[in-house]
Amino acid sequence: MSAPSPIDRSAIAETRSDQRVGILIVAFNAASTLHEVLDRIPTSFRPHIDNILVSDDASSDATYLIGLGYQATAPDLPLTVVRQDQNLGYGGNQKAGYRWAIEQDLDVVVLLHGDGQYAPEQLPAMVAPLEDGTCDAVFGSRMLSQGGARRGGMPRYKYIGNRILTTFENKVMGASLSEWHSGYRAYRVDALRAIPFERNSDGFDFDTQVIVQLLEDGRCIEEIPIPTYYGDEISHVNGITYAFDICRHVVRYRLQKMGFGRGDLVFATQSYDEKSSAESSHGLVVSMIGPRSARRVLDLGCSDGRVSGRLRGAGHTVTGIDIEEDPLVASRLDRFVRADLDDGLPEGLDGPFDVVLAADVFEHLRRPEDLLRELHDHLEPNGTLIASVPNVAHWYPRLRFASGRFDYDRRGILDRGHLRFFTRRSFARLVAEAGYRVVRVEATGLPLEVVERGADDPAPGPVRRVARVLDRLSLAALPNLFAYQWVFELQRV
Repeated sequence: MSAPSPIDRSAIAETRSDQRVGILIVAFNAASTLHEVLDRIPTSFRPHIDNILVSDDASSDATYLIGLGYQATAPDLPLTVVRQDQNLGYGGNQKAGYRWAIEQDLDVVVLLHGDGQYAPEQLPAMVAPLEDGTCDAVFGSRMLSQGGARRGGMPRYKYIGNRILTTFENKVMGASLSEWHSGYRAYRVDALRAIPFERNSDGFDFDTQVIVQLLEDGRCIEEIPIPTYYGDEISHVNGITYAFDICRHVVRYRLQKMGFGRGDLVFATQSYDEKSSAESSHGLVVSMIGPRSARRVLDLGCSDGRVSGRLRGAGHTVTGIDIEEDPLVASRLDRFVRADLDDGLPEGLDGPFDVVLAADVFEHLRRPEDLLRELHDHLEPNGTLIASVPNVAHWYPRLRFASGRFDYDRRGILDRGHLRFFTRRSFARLVAEAGYRVVRVEATGLPLEVVERGADDPAPGPVRRVARVLDRLSLAALPNLFAYQWVFELQRV
């Protein structure tokens, strides 16, 4: 097997000696190629390597013996060779290797394949950005050099499939990677510690799940061009199954960002993001208060104060209450009070207030009726109480109930922090019994603005525009079924 031409490393920064670099070589039936992969690790780079793990995934050939033989004859390579007791799969083998990197307390780990498809000559280039601290992961891309993938022997059908899938994944995830499907990767080990990679598949879709997790955790990914080489190695990937799986992962992630599903993929997402759209619950409550003459506002459950900041910017004086104090909240309102609303309103509030805002609050309380009655004493006689609550009669919870799958999600209508569930009618009855009359009720549709978060181009594409139109039409026709949240404007009786 001929090796790809080595790259020009003259422009690559010298690696820092204080970084512990490890290389994980995943190998399966690689007896004919493993020795050449190890031979091609640049001699000048070998002193920078702390450890190399060759993880033989229960091969049926002599891969493990080849590794042991190389270990005995190459004293300049800090080589560790293991053979898994059973086949773990491509993803499972990586999990074992990343656990090893964490246990060894490495700073950087590079994923290299034992079949020679990815050039070991690129190792200095793969590691340099991580040691410079400019990113958390480096991916070798075969698509950055125009025409390079095809010249390197990538079959046309694989090239076209790669481009189509990468475009789809970028659109759904709001990313801009040139390739999602390269197996040549380097990670900062602390980035791996921060993501739940152990939950991922043991198959080839593991790599896609790691990208999703890195993006969810706000990690920086850098790409470098690498040469393409296709030899006689046998592909163990079922293309149709693989394409289905990776599309399913990115779609599941985007749905979970919108509040549908268990939320295991959105582990780093705040449960209460600001809903910036004018048609969202936050947009509606701000418009209900309006830019009229300056008023005194009490914001219950103010979170990080972003909504309060919008009201304050409109000229209102805002006091906020929340059970936790966000580092930025004090700068976004006039006064912050830390309190648990399940214990009632704290003492010393400078009331009464012209407006009390309770955006996504009452569903988190054990006895919301008690807080509603207590607010009478803190609201001006002609004051306004504006409250938003999720609609448990929405089609999504109905489907969950009908299928016998009632469980809590990380966010959305079935948020695991919700203690009470409301329909429009049940919440109207609750506030009436607490001494309020309903002045106005508005319905919000799906939080489609979440789809655009993180995108390089925040303008909605045609699919999102069509989804928004369909959501509006459905909401107008059957509000009880398609309302994601209800927003009530209330006054004391």
